[in-house]
Amino acid sequence: MTSKPAPSPAPRQPGARRRPAQPAQQDRRARQDADAQGQAALAELGLPAGASIELLQALHILTREGRLNQDSRRKLKQVLHLVQFIEPLIHDIDRQRSAESAQSAQSAKSADATADAGPVLVDHGAGKSYLGFILYDLVLRPLGRGRVIGVEWRPALVAQSQALAQRQGFARMDFLPMAVADAQQHPALPARVDIVTALHACDTATDDAIAFGLAKRAQAMVLVPCCQAEVAAHLRRNKALQLARTPLAELWRHPLHTRELGSHVTNVMRCLYLQACGYQVTVTELTGWEHSMKNELIIARWSGQRQRSARERLQAMAEQLGLQQWLQQRFALPAPAQEKP
Repeated sequence: MTSKPAPSPAPRQPGARRRPAQPAQQDRRARQDADAQGQAALAELGLPAGASIELLQALHILTREGRLNQDSRRKLKQVLHLVQFIEPLIHDIDRQRSAESAQSAQSAKSADATADAGPVLVDHGAGKSYLGFILYDLVLRPLGRGRVIGVEWRPALVAQSQALAQRQGFARMDFLPMAVADAQQHPALPARVDIVTALHACDTATDDAIAFGLAKRAQAMVLVPCCQAEVAAHLRRNKALQLARTPLAELWRHPLHTRELGSHVTNVMRCLYLQACGYQVTVTELTGWEHSMKNELIIARWSGQRQRSARERLQAMAEQLGLQQWLQQRFALPAPAQEKP
């Protein structure tokens, strides 16, 4: 007995609706669209195609759909511009450390274990660690060595950053919950640090980052100071005496001028202090003023030449402005015997 052939499907009537896509197809299509949007966003930002889209989404720089989050655009522009200054420092120090390691091996001495590990960067006042993550993804991950340590006093942000680093497989990233002032003696931090960064570390936290860099013999410090109130408070305290003593005190007679001058004086004296401690200092703008009012970028590279003239000018400025007590409390100047003219 022969079986009857299976009936052919009825022809699709004009205007009939297609069967809706299955959930798996929809998810796949959404992922493909998000990837395409993400690649377009990378190109718009000038980032390499290998940059982690998932990382940028986790940092809320890209949306879940892969589109650029306009609210984070200003922050990202600052970070990417800062990376352009830091990346050459990382490569220079990496070459230096590799040469040190090779020299130690040739002289039959035990090579420094830290030399092969690449540069160590400590980011103070890390916040959500935008800078640390972008540096790792764009520079240290391709380099294959080097370490980023984020110092942030808010434990919730530290836990959040640590979890993100684990998800991304960034094994050479660590985060420590502490204030910048407490980091110098913390046993979890290495004795030698190559680069110290502080992006918008508030008030005296920038000074604490400088003290940390000096104690750890950092080869470079990259600082973008934020609000500075300490010097302004000293200027206000001595205002009447200085007004009677010198017409220059008119520069900070009014409260607005006191705040602005105090901020400027703080950064000038920081630069002189770094020069007195053996660093070559460059000061420039980070980004356009439309992105941030706290826009001053201080880059200090170790030269080993402690400048006597910088120390003398720093002390003279403090005397002229009535800031001798502040200077003694804030900056430990090197002994004159260690200096060059």
